[in-house]
Amino acid sequence: MKKIIVIGASGTIGKGIVEQLGLRHEVITVGRNSGQFQVKIEDPASVEALFKQVGKVDGVVVAAGDLHFGPLAEMTAEQFYVGLHSKLMGQVNVALAAQKYLNDGGSITLTSGSVSENPIRYGANASTVNRAVEGFVTGAAVEMPRGLRINVISPTLVDESVEAYGPYFYGMETVPVKRVALAYSRSVEGAENGKNYRVW
Repeated sequence: MKKIIVIGASGTIGKGIVEQLGLRHEVITVGRNSGQFQVKIEDPASVEALFKQVGKVDGVVVAAGDLHFGPLAEMTAEQFYVGLHSKLMGQVNVALAAQKYLNDGGSITLTSGSVSENPIRYGANASTVNRAVEGFVTGAAVEMPRGLRINVISPTLVDESVEAYGPYFYGMETVPVKRVALAYSRSVEGAENGKNYRVW
């Protein structure tokens, strides 16, 4: 049994990850305002404090991070920075800190999204950030010490979120959260490194 931190555990995808990994492992749930522990991934000091509290683990999963959705013609630099600060640097903050607290052979799993390659209206910030997260994983994977691994999951819209986000994804197939959660399981429990698991 492994000890795994899931950040964003109360979200739609996060709940699926916790359910899947919880079948076989000890899962520590973390959120901004919920879970067993709280963290602001945008703040490196908050991330460091989380790991100091939890201690050594075998896996870290991040399914969290804010993005800005809106028309490009009206977008401000401040709005664009939302995704860069939260979903990109937030996940990078976690990955950088996690290296020190992972047991040998442990894993880091980050989250991007299908709009990195399948753009949607109002999604320029999301496309940029998701592609950048994937680039970080590609670059970081070749330097991971002690047998550590880092991968990224790129899910499309999940069935459970169609009511909220469906109009942005017309013509694209959706997938159930359970299927997305299996990709996180594969990253945490498998052997691959630097992999982008596309769940489309």
